[in-house]
Amino acid sequence: MSLADQLTARIRRDGPLSIADYMTACLHDPADGYYATRPRLGAEGDFITAPHISQIFGELLGLWAAAVWEELGRPHRVRLVEMGPGDGTLISDVLRASGASPGFAAAQETWLVETSGPLRAAQKARLGEARIHWANTLAEIPGDAPIILLANELLDCLPIHQAVFTPKGWRERCVGLDGRGALSFTLGAAPAKDLGPGAPGEVREWSPAVEDLGREVGALLVRTGGVALFIDYGRDADGPGDTLQSLRGHAKEGPLDHPGAADLTAHVDFPAFLAAARGAGAQTTAISTQGDFLRCLGVGLRAQRLTAARPDQAAVIARQVDRLIAPDQMGALFKVAAVHTPGLSPPGLASGGAAP
Repeated sequence: MSLADQLTARIRRDGPLSIADYMTACLHDPADGYYATRPRLGAEGDFITAPHISQIFGELLGLWAAAVWEELGRPHRVRLVEMGPGDGTLISDVLRASGASPGFAAAQETWLVETSGPLRAAQKARLGEARIHWANTLAEIPGDAPIILLANELLDCLPIHQAVFTPKGWRERCVGLDGRGALSFTLGAAPAKDLGPGAPGEVREWSPAVEDLGREVGALLVRTGGVALFIDYGRDADGPGDTLQSLRGHAKEGPLDHPGAADLTAHVDFPAFLAAARGAGAQTTAISTQGDFLRCLGVGLRAQRLTAARPDQAAVIARQVDRLIAPDQMGALFKVAAVHTPGLSPPGLASGGAAP
């Protein structure tokens, strides 16, 4: 039975699903979920991320991590953690670049937080297993050393809720069945969250999962010390409502078209994520754009050096960098922010909110 058939039977039995429950099933169902069974990253897959566009992205984050270690006082032990490490491309580039700092290379212990069996296998094939530790959850990371955490395009995969403003007020948007028995969007009861006033037809999104992770990261860093860097596409203020999207073969399709066979994502509510981290006692930086952040880290200089070493690839390198930082590419849509313990100033980011 396909996942679509399973979801149809579930809806007939229990009623419409929230968008959050639908996303969770499509992405993580053990037998048919996208990440559990068939994630396809890179040029030949369903979507491409910054590490696949250019090695410069991961190299700059590796140098960033080494600079954070310096700011932490060069502790003799530090845990370098990546959440949602994909096929291992990013952490591979990070480790290669950060190896230029021998002290950091000797001090750091690498942990990857990964729940997907196929992706974990890809990571092991790329990285080997000798110096890497794997965990299913952030809670499994030992808390007896400072942490430097990286997460690129992780938050956008966390489940969201949606609501639509109707003449009867806000109603949660759900996945139900149409008259032909096919999956379709429908409206349910009033949402548990107070969304305030709205305009007719307006859609609002929120994600308890994003806020829960913000609290977890904030609390962890308060205990251990360190910095967590998050890069994702999303908003730095209130924005348009319906951002749920499905990608398959690098093309957008309807979120209900192929359950379990496509990646489902939504724009990240960075202000809510950071507020939750501050509520747990951590501090946060201001929200930057990916373009501004990478410029601060020296993306132009790194591109020049790479071009000097590979002059025949100059045009390719220029296109890759443009895709990472140009406002009409990834430069403005993708946001960057860090959660950190008090007293730190993560490189490339302005200071932001303090813990309440």
